[in-house]
Formats: sequence, structure tokens, C-alpha cells
Amino acid sequence: MLAYRLFGRTFLAAAAKSESSAAAAASSATREALNPLEQFFEVDRTPEDDKPVVYGRGWKASELRLKSWDDIQKLWYVLLKEKNMLMTQRQMLNAQNLRFPNPERISKVRKSMCRIKHVLTERAIDEADPRRSTEMKRMINAL
Repeated sequence: MLAYRLFGRTFLAAAAKSESSAAAAASSATREALNPLEQFFEVDRTPEDDKPVVYGRGWKASELRLKSWDDIQKLWYVLLKEKNMLMTQRQMLNAQNLRFPNPERISKVRKSMCRIKHVLTERAIDEADPRRSTEMKRMINAL
């Protein structure tokens, strides 16, 4: 993780020092405390990992139709975090005139998010109650 090596030590070290010692002690008892800013960067790979990394595919609409509202909502926020992480990484690499690896990942995330909106719109159209249908469409368009 190039960005973490270049900028992370400065920014993340300052944020980590701001935690109270009691909170740090409590969280270290259960697991190592993670800085929230680390969610915007990919996990660091070791030099021994010379194999090309294979990333997953996007979600199909047929798969999303089988999911519950709660599962789709959770998936939406997972995809949103992934998109933010990828966009942050791309911006930092562009600022350093470096090539963004695997740019197709961003399009996979965007397509999956569009498919979620499509499936939710289908559900809103199929809703029998017109008020609820309108409310659902308004919520979907706000995403």
C-alpha cells in the first residue's frame, strides 16, 4: 500500500495518538485498534506476493433479486466503502503520476450499485400500496 507508506505514517500516527489511553487499552484487549482512515486504503501486500491478484466479479441482478432488504442495504454500504477506497487510491496515485492498478474494479463496483438500484426500483414498482411505492422510489433516487 503505497499511499499508506507515503502519507499514512504522518496522518495515521497523529490520529492514533489522539485516542485516550483507556480506550486504547480496552480495544487492544479484544483486538488491535484500527484507525478509521485505514478503511480508505487497501491492505498492504508483501513482496512475496508476486502472483497477480484476482478480484471478484460484480453482482448480477438475478442474484440481488434473491436478497432481502437488509442484505441489499448492507451490500450497498460495502460497495460504497469499496468505491471510496478505490477512488482514494486512484486519486493518490494520479497525484504521484503513477498508474492505477486494475481500473476495472471501479466499473464492477459501479455496475453492482446500479444493479442494486434497478432491483430496488423493480420492488418499488411491484409494491401494491401507491404511497409506499412512491416513498420507496424517493428513497432509491436519493441513493
